Order: sequence, then C-alpha cells, then structure tokens
Amino acid sequence: MDGLRLGFAITGSFCTVDRILSSLRQLVDAGAKITPILSYNAASTDTRFGTAAELRRTLEEITGNKPLETLVDVEPIGPSALLDILVVAPCTGSTLGRLANGISDTPVALAVKSHLRRSMPVVLGIATNDALGASMRNIAFLKNSKYIYFVPLKQDDPIYKPNSLVADFSLLEKTITAALTGVQIQPMFL
Repeated sequence: MDGLRLGFAITGSFCTVDRILSSLRQLVDAGAKITPILSYNAASTDTRFGTAAELRRTLEEITGNKPLETLVDVEPIGPSALLDILVVAPCTGSTLGRLANGISDTPVALAVKSHLRRSMPVVLGIATNDALGASMRNIAFLKNSKYIYFVPLKQDDPIYKPNSLVADFSLLEKTITAALTGVQIQPMFL
C-alpha cells in the first residue's frame, strides 16, 4: 500500500461507518495516501451514529485531507489521474443503483464514473438491507462490469433482515491488493 493513491468514498450506511474508519486507519498505517469522498447524505446527515461534522473532522484527522463533497470537487479525478484505485464503502443500495444505471448525480457516483474513464479499478464494500432483494440485479450487473471488484459479502442478520448483506471490511485491504492486479477475491459471498 506504500504510496498508493486511494480514493475512499463513504455513502449513507451510517451503522457501518465506525468499521470503515477503522479500515481507513489501517490503510493509512500501511502507507496509502487517501482522498476521502462523501456522498451528499454522508456529508450532511446527523444520525444516532454521529454527526456529519464529526465524520468530516475524523476523516481529515485520519487522512490529512479534507473530504471531497461536491460534483465539482470529484470531476477532476479521472481527467487529472488523481487516484490509483477508488473504494466505495459503505456502498448503499442507492449508490449501487446509480452505478449500475450510469447515473452520476452524486459526488460518489461521479467520482466512480470519472475514475472508470481511465479504466482503473473500483472496489465496492456493500452495506444494504435489500442486497438479496431489489439491489441484487445491480450487484449482478456490476459483478459483470470491467474494473469493478467487491469486498466479500455476508448476511449480517439473516433472521430479522434476511435480504441484508454487508461487506466483511476485514477483507478490504486484501480486496484492494487483488483488484490492483485485476482479480476478484473469492469467495465473493461468505
């Protein structure tokens, strides 16, 4: 990871943000140079899991960089070759839908579009309550898309949330390393 220019986009699965921040610290400790990116919701929504201001402050503390939060902020990612790889984690069902359907109306979706224009890898760390429902078609479509890789997923609560899947974020660094060589780590579903 030493010197790797890594974009890290966070979307609105607020209950997983603490795990994401832990992963970010590990990536920084491994030498990655991280550019944080926030979805509109992550940049503006206060929840029982923390405030948007706290998230922004923590990201800047961990990475040394202010988060990119607007379409104008993220548009240069591709044309200026700013990143070696882009991670979206947590990646919500809404973001999956945007990516699968070519809709780039949010900072995260546009960051992915801009990065992919250079045929560079994107890693998705999914966290959505409808992964085994409405979002499955988007996961399947993106699984067959070039340059898209997934952090392996598992059901987080099969009894009370049977359609919910969450990435195993402990496998994030391994997924990034594999994606940089064009490989999807397996199994994808745990």
